[in-house]
Amino acid sequence: MNKVFIIAEAGVNHNGSIELAKKLIDVASLAGADAVKFQSFKAENLVCKNAQKAEYQKETTGSKETQFEMIKKLELDYSKHKELVRYCNEKNIMFLSSPFDLDSIDLLNKLGIEIFKIPSGEIENMLYLEKIGKLNKKVILSTGMCNLSDIELALNVLRNNGTNDITVLHCNTEYPTPMQDVNLNAMNTIKEAFKIKVGYSDHTEGIEVPIAAVALGAEVIEKHFTLDKQMKGPDHRASLNPQELKDMIDSIRNIEIALGDGVKKPSSSEIKNRDVVRRSVVARRSINKGEVFTEENITVKRPGYGISPRMWNYIIGKTAIKDFQKDELIEI
Repeated sequence: MNKVFIIAEAGVNHNGSIELAKKLIDVASLAGADAVKFQSFKAENLVCKNAQKAEYQKETTGSKETQFEMIKKLELDYSKHKELVRYCNEKNIMFLSSPFDLDSIDLLNKLGIEIFKIPSGEIENMLYLEKIGKLNKKVILSTGMCNLSDIELALNVLRNNGTNDITVLHCNTEYPTPMQDVNLNAMNTIKEAFKIKVGYSDHTEGIEVPIAAVALGAEVIEKHFTLDKQMKGPDHRASLNPQELKDMIDSIRNIEIALGDGVKKPSSSEIKNRDVVRRSVVARRSINKGEVFTEENITVKRPGYGISPRMWNYIIGKTAIKDFQKDELIEI
């Protein structure tokens, strides 16, 4: 299989600080992620001044401030984006960011990013999808809160505007996602419905679900991470700490190796065990030369470097060519 593309989702866990953002890049690079992803937006273009927070955001940041006030503090301007791209290049990790408005699409395109990651909330945003579609870049599309018709609509808009290299991520947008709501099999429902590359964007606690997604065929994995789950901000609690991120990535790489090529054959490591654990046809008791082999005088026992038990019916009725002692390998 192709190597799974792992996105370490920093999101807004930098809390508006360029220094924290760089530390997140360090963590993602050391953990072995392929890309570290942030979020690009102008609060004025994204949310109305009086819009309320999601319930999970109220739990993590309080209910006094509005959603606008919360995300205004988390903006990254063009100069900060440029600095983070430069730092990612230094750390040999791909910089990605999800644009949340039309201006941010232009900003990221100006920076020359290779992949546009479309967040779940923009899947009905026709102007947004058309603008990204016309860039003819690689696209990763998250599908939280979606049914198949929603996905079909977004794919049609992207394709009709010139974009065809699309990977669709199954996703649930509750932070954290309850296990009973993960519905991981829906990932392959998407794959079968649209004959498209699929992956999984995870918001569960822990690392087992994205690992399972890889075993089911995910080509892209996205997972939130933070420097410290106790930091102030909307997404820290539902994110992995640095060690958990590394554990997840290491486990995914092991699963990639373990999945193999799908050809059922003895592996190089187990060939040496074959003669030890398989059986051969041996004398059940002493057998004289000229005696006929029957079920009463032969049996099968380890080791397996003699005549295979698969030859049993062929041997029965043959005549011993010499004397055999008990447990001696039969020859014919």
